[in-house]
Amino acid sequence: MLRTFLSTVIAVLVFCVSLGTAFAQTTPLPYPILFVTQYPITNDFAAIASVFANHRASSDLVGRGGDLYIRYPDGSLRNLTQEAGYGSTTVFQGADSIAVRDPAVSWDGTKAIFSMVVGAPTAQYTRVDSFFQLYEATGLGKGQTVSIVKVPKQPDKRNNINPVYLSDNSILFASDNPRNGADHLYPQLDEYEEQPTPTGLWRLQPTTGQLELLQYAVSGSFNPIVDSFGRVIFTRWDHLQRDQQNDYLNNDYKTFNYTNESLGSVPTTDRSEVFPEPRDPVINSNVNGLRFNQFFPWMVNQDGTAEETLNHVGRHEFYGYIQRSLTDDPALGDLNVTHNTIQNLLQIREDPTRPGRYVGIAAPEFSTKASGQIVRIDAAPGVNAATITATYLNPESDRVSYDSSMPVPTDFTGHFRNPLPLSDGRMIAAHTAVASSAAASFYDFRLKLLSVDTTSGYFEAASVLTPGISKSVSYYDPDALQTYNGPFWELSPVEVRARAVPPATASQLGTPEQQAFTLENVDPQAMRTYLRANGLALVVMRNVTTRDSADLQQPYNLRVAVPGGTQTVAAGATKTYDIKNLQLFQGDQIRGLGYAAPGDVPGDGRRVLAQAMHDGPTLVANGPNPNSGAPGGSTPIAADGSVALFVPARRALAWHELAPDNTTPVVRERYWLTFQPGEIRACDGCHGVNQLNQAAQPPATNVSQALRALLARWRDKKVDLIFTNSLEER
Repeated sequence: MLRTFLSTVIAVLVFCVSLGTAFAQTTPLPYPILFVTQYPITNDFAAIASVFANHRASSDLVGRGGDLYIRYPDGSLRNLTQEAGYGSTTVFQGADSIAVRDPAVSWDGTKAIFSMVVGAPTAQYTRVDSFFQLYEATGLGKGQTVSIVKVPKQPDKRNNINPVYLSDNSILFASDNPRNGADHLYPQLDEYEEQPTPTGLWRLQPTTGQLELLQYAVSGSFNPIVDSFGRVIFTRWDHLQRDQQNDYLNNDYKTFNYTNESLGSVPTTDRSEVFPEPRDPVINSNVNGLRFNQFFPWMVNQDGTAEETLNHVGRHEFYGYIQRSLTDDPALGDLNVTHNTIQNLLQIREDPTRPGRYVGIAAPEFSTKASGQIVRIDAAPGVNAATITATYLNPESDRVSYDSSMPVPTDFTGHFRNPLPLSDGRMIAAHTAVASSAAASFYDFRLKLLSVDTTSGYFEAASVLTPGISKSVSYYDPDALQTYNGPFWELSPVEVRARAVPPATASQLGTPEQQAFTLENVDPQAMRTYLRANGLALVVMRNVTTRDSADLQQPYNLRVAVPGGTQTVAAGATKTYDIKNLQLFQGDQIRGLGYAAPGDVPGDGRRVLAQAMHDGPTLVANGPNPNSGAPGGSTPIAADGSVALFVPARRALAWHELAPDNTTPVVRERYWLTFQPGEIRACDGCHGVNQLNQAAQPPATNVSQALRALLARWRDKKVDLIFTNSLEER
């Protein structure tokens, strides 16, 4: 019976593939399309198709049986993983079963890299270690023999996903490998639901095994691409707020703080937090609460430097609503943008016919399997954030999840995923016409060519690219046997073609900073060598009294409280805030769950909490703050408003400006930022200016007094800071 059934299944699959050849006559494409099929799993929380925590490979989160396919311009299909000997040939998906995701093609178009997990439980209630690992496929052309090999020297027993090739053919990918490789910190937990999360973007040189954390993320980075200008563009989850699991009066989640990040750290009953302000308004104070949650486009150079939101576009351009930080200053106001909003932008791709034009998916956080409305933005290098707008390519109703109590708008055209602009100007995407989240299990993502409706001007799904790829499978999840017979999802398309290799981008020293080095007779390269040897970066802020003119939610009439201190004040201001020190916070992985009293057994993993900067080499390099009573991790603000200091590299950092009392925050940073060893990073102010600041002035270009003082001290003392720190200290 089983053999007869399998023969029938194989015959059906062969029939489906044969249909592809005839189908090509109605949907010709310029190049082959590489894509994956995935088991249509119903779970939409921290599972394979979710917005976040989608990186894990256990069988309860990722169904088995999917494959890596290629569709040729004539419509014919090849199952590449099956041809290469991967995947189960039986209905039951056991030890040799697979799931695949995230294909990307090399610059010359001859090979592709993707992620795959091999194996699943072979018996009920049996758990096995499952991790997505990187594999490379060659022989993609018609008539060629496909070969798939595992990429050597990648992090083992870690989930490595979203790979792409950098300009030098090294591999960039997202991973849940701990920031410093320490097993006891695995997995890192996100700032929202405290679910395991990728730790950022990593670079691997497969020939040498050199592995570097290129970009660190506290709550996760996703789906990087290398654009035509050489920039790494990706989606980052920004959630720099206090721990919501810690807000329960009865401590239902048993949140606690470890003593530190080291292997020898122990749980404590302390669960205090110091930054940023609480999530809800502070009673008997003038402080509003801060709730902050978005998935925005970010960029970084290929050497990991200059991490920033894409072209500095951020909440004030796209988010929609920002509450003022203080209640008692009438000059502050809430931001309420009712148009041009994007709270989440996922699965970003660049249009090959329009360099600097990007499309992505605006989707809700839950209930649509990270599918929604296609959105376009134009953000080539040099395009000012204040001029960047969002163009909706489908109705806004497409980004909404509808339950049974909600009427579906008449203009709803479906949910879209994985948009891919083609080299001939057309676009394809994964699409489902299903609207209701109650029917999420019936989402039927199929790759479709899009067309433009002549009446609405919106893109809509037109012809399908395959006749449908169906399978009959069963697997243990591991507590129950899951069975399915039907079409698999078609996701993550990419064109298989040669492309021009973009430049390998790296950081450049700004003109004011170069002038400071020249004036102090310090060689920037010697400084970079020193920084790399000590795991440090050098951060310069030219004038922290300046803020972008759109940011009216935090105090913006600022004055440095020292003799001759500069100020930047808007016309008609009635209240000015004095600032004297800037205090930095480093993200320490010290928050755990499951411990409220001795005898409790903590859960695995740790969440990042902001702690006053205490990294040993950094404190030694900076020296003590000369201001009386200054708090730990702080540095003086110079009379010209500038700040310059050494910071630990590859660690999340945030900061706030303090009033002269050394305790009252005035302006808080709203993003975590990370710097690379040897990086010299400068910005014009605390909130960088797009066009004009709050006093209608352009961005600051002064030669920083603070930087000159730091360089002179470093030049004259030549402090030897070569340390051999443990992983826990780094």
